[in-house]
Amino acid sequence: MNKTLILTLAATAVLAACATTPSSGPMSFFVTSAGSGKGADLGGLAGADATCQKLATAAGAGGKTWRAYLSAPGTFPSGSNPGTPSVNARDRIGEGPWHNAKGELIARDLAHLHNGNNINKNTALDEKGNVIKGRGDTPNEHDILTGSRADGTAFAPQTDTTCKAWTSSSDGSAIVGHHDRIGPLPENWAKSWNFSHQSAGCSQEALVRTGGAGRFYCFAATK
Repeated sequence: MNKTLILTLAATAVLAACATTPSSGPMSFFVTSAGSGKGADLGGLAGADATCQKLATAAGAGGKTWRAYLSAPGTFPSGSNPGTPSVNARDRIGEGPWHNAKGELIARDLAHLHNGNNINKNTALDEKGNVIKGRGDTPNEHDILTGSRADGTAFAPQTDTTCKAWTSSSDGSAIVGHHDRIGPLPENWAKSWNFSHQSAGCSQEALVRTGGAGRFYCFAATK
């Protein structure tokens, strides 16, 4: 198969995918309008999911199952404890597509979400449709908690990247992404929506110090 034919088939596949995905739709993605107030202590994954559900319900979109885009590390086997597997953010949120509070397409599916999505300052809105402050604003709140790698998977448990699985406001730190896709340097880590750097700590003050407010992404677990 020659190169021209391969490119033509690839372009046709992309156009077909776009044609079958609605460019607008009901809200199925948002950034939380506020954090827990306790830094990265979100009450674990269950507590974070409950926050997503509560905020979505208040915004009139509670008729869906909402999940926080957060990973959590597993545990190693020890003695009679067989250990537990990690939880990957990408495995918690369904298959897409996802739209923001204004109906704009964020991503067609998981592959698009993690490669080529439409997340930026103008589209990563809160559940009320408001823009989240980013780099250049006062205060800068572009650090969004994820605890995830760029592909949406968890880190190994040797290093705490989730503030003790989202239950600590003291020890550890958390991986964050930049919802505005902007950082101090024009490098990939600075422009990542879900994997930019670790926070200075887990307290509210520590999250604020590195440019955050304890916000996180919420997705409707679509099928």
